[in-house]
Amino acid sequence: MFLQTDDQTIEDLRLFAKREITGIYDIYNNTSTRGGELLLEQMFRNPLSDLEAIRKRLHIIAAFASAGTKFPFDAALLDSVEKYISHQEDPSASMKAALGEKEISNGVTAFISLLHAVRSFLEYGDIVRVEKLQEERAQMLILFREPALEPVFREKPESRLSFGAITAFDILIRMKEREKVMKVLSFVYDLDVFISVALVANKRRFVFPEVHPKGSNILKVEGVYHPELKDPVANDLHMHAGKSVVFLTGANMAGKSTFLRAFSTAVYVAHMGFPVAAKRLDFSVMDGVFTTINLPDNLGIGASHFYAEVLRVRKVAAELGAGKSLFVLFDELFRGTNVKDAHEGTVAITHAFAGKKTSLFLISSHIVEAGDELKQKANIGFHYLPTRMKGNIPEYTYTLEEGITDDRHGMIIIRNEGILETLANGKRK
Repeated sequence: MFLQTDDQTIEDLRLFAKREITGIYDIYNNTSTRGGELLLEQMFRNPLSDLEAIRKRLHIIAAFASAGTKFPFDAALLDSVEKYISHQEDPSASMKAALGEKEISNGVTAFISLLHAVRSFLEYGDIVRVEKLQEERAQMLILFREPALEPVFREKPESRLSFGAITAFDILIRMKEREKVMKVLSFVYDLDVFISVALVANKRRFVFPEVHPKGSNILKVEGVYHPELKDPVANDLHMHAGKSVVFLTGANMAGKSTFLRAFSTAVYVAHMGFPVAAKRLDFSVMDGVFTTINLPDNLGIGASHFYAEVLRVRKVAAELGAGKSLFVLFDELFRGTNVKDAHEGTVAITHAFAGKKTSLFLISSHIVEAGDELKQKANIGFHYLPTRMKGNIPEYTYTLEEGITDDRHGMIIIRNEGILETLANGKRK
């Protein structure tokens, strides 16, 4: 079972690199194989929504992290195998048109060496002590004992083979037993991802989350930060059934968007069964995660920014109406319309969200006046990111506090930048 999400959320959280900006994927990608890279990308695009599947993946990665396991297979060897096995032509027919004799010989030799290395790791490597991989380990050992692969294990790794032996092994590997070969490679790619993420967790001191059953409505984060920041400020936030909605305020540049990305990224990555950038994270499994941070105008259908926001809210409402448990984030809800409509819309939608007690909502807004009306709902909590004035210079703590801000420093910043003076007197020399 996969977590429901969408391209907007993936874009908001900057999971993948775009132009010169690296993505969250790049932080976790320490893989040694092309197949591992592709599998890791699939995991990022398809988080989990099954309690046991998440726990299993977390336990596997944590076990490899505890053991300090390094990828046990030679990357160059695997590169040779991947290039060789990618050719699916009938080896008994026109193989020489696709692969030369040397390439086939190198590929066969590399594959034989790989199978010996995998069997050795299964019998003596750190995987022996990874409880949650014992079923897969047993299945691979059974596969390796099948008569079809017996000739492979009769050969010594990197032994010199005759032309006839190479041809026979090529037919065996790329045609007759291709399905078994692909199972071995798939298993190696799984190991590549698990060990890669474990190494990243150790290096960056990421924490392994505690997972709770769906419907328990727990989301408690301590010391969460954005993993791409050089000197991040960590924050805490506790959401639950009694505080299922958080209304976040703060001046521009106070750090709202950064906090929202850090918090929602942790929630998303936790559903992948991966360690996260925090000191502690407890979460209950959700059906879906939807964020709205950088919502573009949809010019293709002639939609304004405001209408795009309305469509986004409608999409979330439809999922909630279907009874799904969601984590929902809106940064500056209804920023695309006038202040009056934005105020009324923010209050109405936030009140409606508060009625959905099995989901969690994080909503930021500049409209601090909406807070007075929202206080009518007992399960709406209020937090803000403060601005401290040092003379005429605003300073930001980036540390979450309880309550609603009354910071209004926009005109101070405008004056500090000399914009009005420039407009009145021309460009300063």
